[in-house]
Amino acid sequence: MNGLRVVMACLMIACAALVSPAAAATAAPAKPSWSALPVPPATSPPLTVSDLAARGPGEAWATGYEQAADGLRPLLYRWNGTAWSRDTTFPGAGEPGWLGKVQFVGAEMWILHNNRAGEGEILRRSAGGWSAVPLPQTLWTYQDFAAVPGAAWVIGEDDTGLKVLHYDGSAWTAQPVPDGVFYLMGITARSAGDAWAWADTDTGTAVLRWDGTAWRDAKVPLPPNSNIHTMLLEPSGRATIGGSQYTDGVARTYLMTWNGQAWRTSYPPLGDTYTEAMVRGPDGALWLPVRSDRAFQSKYARLDGNRTTYSYGPERTNAIDVKPRALASTRSSLLSFGTVEIYGSKANLMSERLGG
Repeated sequence: MNGLRVVMACLMIACAALVSPAAAATAAPAKPSWSALPVPPATSPPLTVSDLAARGPGEAWATGYEQAADGLRPLLYRWNGTAWSRDTTFPGAGEPGWLGKVQFVGAEMWILHNNRAGEGEILRRSAGGWSAVPLPQTLWTYQDFAAVPGAAWVIGEDDTGLKVLHYDGSAWTAQPVPDGVFYLMGITARSAGDAWAWADTDTGTAVLRWDGTAWRDAKVPLPPNSNIHTMLLEPSGRATIGGSQYTDGVARTYLMTWNGQAWRTSYPPLGDTYTEAMVRGPDGALWLPVRSDRAFQSKYARLDGNRTTYSYGPERTNAIDVKPRALASTRSSLLSFGTVEIYGSKANLMSERLGG
């Protein structure tokens, strides 16, 4: 009998240890989930989200435009770490036009702006307020924009063809590109002497690189019959290209990563996902929005090495289409900005956050 009591006592002690506070404290923390962030609605949907950039947890900006009776109207929203609000203090806020890419350049925030007359400019916001840097000429298409301390580029076309406009902080110049380049689809930069652009050429899609002196073919071994959606440049020297490769008319997403010595190509299971909104998250993985199989929820892909996982945004009552359009890392969380269409109304703005 005494032996039986000893056995039962040992069992009770073991069970208590399994559910003790000390044991519970070592349990793995719950994974962060996406939450909805209220956004003041635009007044004239339908609308388009152009870009999203974040400096840190307490500052992010989203750009775009809405369709008013007299044409496009620019949209600018600011995140202050607690809430989204619409900003109407920038030059041209009440006039027809649109806002494109937004970037942080040193202590300033820069935005590509197109006004009623089709004239382009760079809006700059600093602690002292807003200022504008007009472009030296009007383009009939403004394809992309990139800015870093000491330099900015605007690419597009006019009636004479392709234009690469370069700003060195005081003046604009037009930069030539290699022969055989028909069209520049996008541009990004790491520094004033290190910029990259992806182009349509007489031999297919190619990557060009500005080395501080000239634009040259970077000789990136892209997959055959492919295009480029985006290119991420990181301070470490790592670069990532996202695009689509076409085989017998069917597109599949590919990624190419430069590790400082060689390019590596992979084909994550993303179908024909458009990768323009891809960012490097605070967890070190790549994140991008993907087409959701649930009308009332957004969907995101996380790519970490060879592993691809998915997560859903919060459920939205009566939603029939939830579309994240842009992502940004705040160093402690991911911010998403896009549109949501509620049954019976036109699509309006939405935002979501992972972590934070």
